[in-house]
Amino acid sequence: MSHLQRELELNGRKITLVGTAHVSAESIKEVETTIKELTPDCVAIELDDKRADSIENKDKYRDLDIVKVIKNNEGFLLMANLVLSSFQRRMGSKVGVQPGDEMLAAMNVAKEMNIPTVMADRPIQTTLRRAWAKNSLWGKCKLLASLISSAFSKEEFSEEDIEQIKEKNEMDSMMQELSDYMPVIKQVLIDERDEYLATKIWNAQGNNIVAVLGAGHLNGVEEHLKQFASGQKQSNIQEISQIPPKTIWGRIWEWIIPVSIIGLIAFGFIYGGVKAGSAMLTSWFLWTGLPSVIGTILAGGHPLTVLAAFISAPFTTLSPFVGVGFVTGIVQACICKPKVSDIETVQDDICHLKTFYKNRLLRVLLVFFVPSLLTSIGTFIGLADIIKQGTNIK
Repeated sequence: MSHLQRELELNGRKITLVGTAHVSAESIKEVETTIKELTPDCVAIELDDKRADSIENKDKYRDLDIVKVIKNNEGFLLMANLVLSSFQRRMGSKVGVQPGDEMLAAMNVAKEMNIPTVMADRPIQTTLRRAWAKNSLWGKCKLLASLISSAFSKEEFSEEDIEQIKEKNEMDSMMQELSDYMPVIKQVLIDERDEYLATKIWNAQGNNIVAVLGAGHLNGVEEHLKQFASGQKQSNIQEISQIPPKTIWGRIWEWIIPVSIIGLIAFGFIYGGVKAGSAMLTSWFLWTGLPSVIGTILAGGHPLTVLAAFISAPFTTLSPFVGVGFVTGIVQACICKPKVSDIETVQDDICHLKTFYKNRLLRVLLVFFVPSLLTSIGTFIGLADIIKQGTNIK
């Protein structure tokens, strides 16, 4: 048995955990061999249903509707998915292995042997949304910075490097580094998923279970399984399966700036007359509209998208429900609709700045993000400017 396999005897059940690197040829062989030798009652796999479908149907991206993605407020989720999969794809390119090939191998062998499978991972949308929702503003900035640096990283990986990633000491140091740099992200991406995976594995049918999961989850999943078996902990994942609701203070904060802006401008008209009120209104339009325009131009937006950015920014910044990126993203997607070729090459194009801008799908996402970021900055500057003007009214 490999040192990255854990064979557990718990309450009369045999659970074998197979730790893998997601772009490792050796992991594929190990998964196939283990399932064939143990002929388990069930195979649990570190995938959710949507990712399993996308791995089995690699042309799934052809049906991507970017307008629908933006309308559903899933632009960040799509970008994060693309960056992460692109990074793994780059890792495996030198060894001829695609991300998730070992999971696909597990599904294929189980299907050949008529063994039931369980998709044991939490949906990626839930994981990323929890990571975003639980983070502070500074944490969100660090997360975005990490994604950007990963996308344009030039680091190359050999087959030996990839196999070393599975080693316990390397994995422990990586987890510790992640925990120190972004503790909330580590909690959501690793700790919560350890519990989720363990629960799905524990609830799988049969007394002989093989679970295929990333090596970084081995220790955490094993510990949770032992706690379930001993009765120290109940296998309940309801809380970590939901997006954290906004607190009452979070909901109030959403309205503080819009109400403040409207109140201050009204104050200007009432106590300072048309001239003062108009000056404050003009200031608001410029401080929100111009950053939005600059962001859209930097993102490579179409001229009509730039116009839409300028017109919509002063109004969307006063709405807790619709952001300027929603408007610019949809306008850009409708005017410069991504082609099938853009979708097919997106994971390669995301790695290079030149091809990033040429890819219509990626440019839509860029037009969604950049104006939103710059307009947020302009909102606070505009608020400060209006407050300053308000204090000068006599």
